[in-house]
Amino acid sequence: MPRLLPILLCLLPGLAFAEPVQLRLQGSNTIGAALGPALVRGLLQAQGASAIGTLPGAQANETQIRARDHDGQPLRIDIAAHGTSTGFTALANGEADLAAASRPISDREALQLQTLGDLRGANAEQVIGLDGVAVIVHPDNPLPQLTTTQLAQVFSGQLQRWEQLGVPGGAIHLYARDDRSGTFETFKALVLDPEHEQLSTQALRFESADALAAQVKADRQAIGFSGLATVHGAKVLAVAAGDAPALPPSRALVASEDYPLSRRLFFYLPANAKPQARALAEFAQSPAGQAIVAEQGFVSQQIKALPVPSQADMPPRYRALASEAQRLSVNFRFQEGSAGLDNKALRDVQRVSDYLRQAGKLHGQAVLVGFGDPKDTPGRAALLSRLRAMAVRRELAREGVQVKDVAGMGDELPVAGNDLEQGRQRNRRVEVWVY
Repeated sequence: MPRLLPILLCLLPGLAFAEPVQLRLQGSNTIGAALGPALVRGLLQAQGASAIGTLPGAQANETQIRARDHDGQPLRIDIAAHGTSTGFTALANGEADLAAASRPISDREALQLQTLGDLRGANAEQVIGLDGVAVIVHPDNPLPQLTTTQLAQVFSGQLQRWEQLGVPGGAIHLYARDDRSGTFETFKALVLDPEHEQLSTQALRFESADALAAQVKADRQAIGFSGLATVHGAKVLAVAAGDAPALPPSRALVASEDYPLSRRLFFYLPANAKPQARALAEFAQSPAGQAIVAEQGFVSQQIKALPVPSQADMPPRYRALASEAQRLSVNFRFQEGSAGLDNKALRDVQRVSDYLRQAGKLHGQAVLVGFGDPKDTPGRAALLSRLRAMAVRRELAREGVQVKDVAGMGDELPVAGNDLEQGRQRNRRVEVWVY
């Protein structure tokens, strides 16, 4: 027994740390692999915790974060990153306190979780950052861009050789995330579903985005898709949707959500969320949290003013704006089938007003430019796009912002095709320009 005493004394601190679990985060691998743990550590530091450490969990893609609070009491946060759908399942089973998702909650999931409140409400659905689904190939591949239609043909197996895309290379090797992945769900919704295609059974599937990118970088015949934070040296292609120009997943184009495969990253909280879960979501929205989002390779929601080169093919009024003003790195978007701002836009109202206040441009130095999709009635697209800009003006006015002007550009300068509803929805947006 005397010989066992030192061993037991060494084990006691670990046993004390093992319980209780203060927070359980499950879901997206895109978020949970690195961003989620980084946000948790940032929150704990902001709360004055000490001895913050990160350990591997019981399985691959699981993490434990341990610390001591300001009173010296042990803290433990468990993160499981097995895919977006697993987060919603864990919420339903009472095995998670909040879900991380790299796609919006589905109708089926929202219905299944309705006992936890309206998970599409502004308090439940928290956009914590932005990402672009990057289409990646081997660094030596000469292909510069693809359309979403071509992507659907490639990943469904209709096009099987690189020569069919105009470049040498032989057989195309497909790499894709697994069915539980929000990255796959986003790719499926934006690329495969509009063309009524299914992923080829020849595609190799991965739970880990890092593993997928590593395989693409090592295979000269590969093509795959991943989040911006997990490209890891592979070549990224520009993507075109419909008749819109091909755009790369640059930070500016993802921030404005103009890039065709842009997506939002979410935390979803039940109505009776634990205080620590609510604290994590609020921290993620804060400037400190958004700085961590950017540090982890994603696109933050902090507002920046960016110059836009004036081009001859721009509408005259828009070309004048580009010559004299700068565009803010945010687009206001709307609820589907509604003139109401969506949950991200409601937060962006505060972000834009804070930016204008700090820049000393609250009064008469901002212009709102609305866009939309084509309508059969002449002038209707221009009218609706102006009404969208006026809706944003009303919300900004509540925060003390007096805009210089509002304009409706109708269906000009589309960022997506208008053949499908999802493209029309993306074209309905309001830009902010400042002098």
